[in-house]
Amino acid sequence: MLWTLDLDADGRTESVDVRRALVRSRAKLDYASVQKEIDAGTAEEPLALLKEIGHLRERLEVERGGISLHVPEQEIVERDDIGGHEAPGTYALELAYRAPLPADAWNAQISLLTGMAAAELMLGFGTGILRTLPAAPDGAVGRLRRTATALHIDWPHHVSYASLVRALDPHEPRHAAFLLECTTLLRGAHYTVFRDGAVPDITTHSAVAAPYAHCTAPLRRLVDRYTAELCLAAVAGTPAPEWVLAALDALPDEMAGGSRLAGRVERECVDLVEAALLRDRVGEVFDGWVVDVEEERTGKGGPARGIVQLETPAVIGRVDGRDGEPLPLGERLRVRLTQAEPGVAKVRFVPA
Repeated sequence: MLWTLDLDADGRTESVDVRRALVRSRAKLDYASVQKEIDAGTAEEPLALLKEIGHLRERLEVERGGISLHVPEQEIVERDDIGGHEAPGTYALELAYRAPLPADAWNAQISLLTGMAAAELMLGFGTGILRTLPAAPDGAVGRLRRTATALHIDWPHHVSYASLVRALDPHEPRHAAFLLECTTLLRGAHYTVFRDGAVPDITTHSAVAAPYAHCTAPLRRLVDRYTAELCLAAVAGTPAPEWVLAALDALPDEMAGGSRLAGRVERECVDLVEAALLRDRVGEVFDGWVVDVEEERTGKGGPARGIVQLETPAVIGRVDGRDGEPLPLGERLRVRLTQAEPGVAKVRFVPA
């Protein structure tokens, strides 16, 4: 699906078109090389425009009150020709932390731009499926304020949640811990189906601060295939295909089940590599940061539980606190590895 979006000088959408097309990826770009070309000033017009449009759309995101979370992620990477007892040409897996580059954020703005355009097309068409997220309840924001206090993050009452998030640096451990906590506000997101002009009560995604739909990843996300067909019909002024209409109502449950499975598989792959990396290091002490604490476990007499992010290797694992002693959220903590068994048990730590 080829989307064409014409923008004005401020980056606002003036017109939208979508049609079928054959696209050949000749450059086969990746974020790191794109960022390098843009920083060096050698990027040709399409990539140079990515930065320009990304900045314009980021300003519009601020204007409408939207939020983009940039949380460092673990990546499994291949390390070639590691030597030792392995045969030449073999490889090993290791873990690395990856904080998003500016190019990631600019590209994300293009996806958001397209998703908002798709939502508007379907709302005008009268039939579609939106990605919606209600506004966070006061209790959830209050919990984040308590977390900010625990992490020594200054959050004046006159500063909005969105403004605070944009001011944080994901490379700073206390900020990364807070951003991880912010993801709890996204847990109410779901897919909302509507038909025959009956617009749903909630049409917006509160983090996007606008109506929004998933449409830019049809090769890996099922719902995007149906969104694309509805947008094609809306632009062409033709009825929606019957096979699309027949499948719409089941899509939210299918997507929820698929997302749970995908998340579990991804997490278990990382867990397996973590345990394999550390299987011979049980009993060793590591430096890390406490990035999450299970609030419901604290203050009830039992040991606190949380998540510790090691500085090296790039492992994020469970840490079980001592009875009666809280875990220091956002603070440095030396921890001892107590468990690492690939395929059987996840890695676990205790304070050293």
